[in-house]
Amino acid sequence: MLVGAARVATTGAISPAHAAGAFAIGQCAAYGQAFDYPAEHLAKAAALKQCKGECTAVTMKKACAAFAVDLTNPCGPHGYAVRPKISASLNEATRECYKYGGKECVIRAWVCDAKG
Repeated sequence: MLVGAARVATTGAISPAHAAGAFAIGQCAAYGQAFDYPAEHLAKAAALKQCKGECTAVTMKKACAAFAVDLTNPCGPHGYAVRPKISASLNEATRECYKYGGKECVIRAWVCDAKG
């Protein structure tokens, strides 16, 4: 029984060395996310599919992405960032939102791939 459990755990996992993620960002706080895909192009396609409307995607490996919007105007200023650690991506996305005129910027979404 333990042998079967070990086999399932190893065959069902994606190797962190090959894991990729993507984050798609659109207007009015729209977003899509994908993580731990075997290739960047697959992660990007999955994130764009989730995002409503016209969206832009960024990819990442061993990193985190965050998306911040202005709570008082979700269709207005926003910011996003991709950094090696979640704390850095959250802080940078919030700073970017304020930089572009946000008055009350909050994190709308975030995602990390295998080792971010």
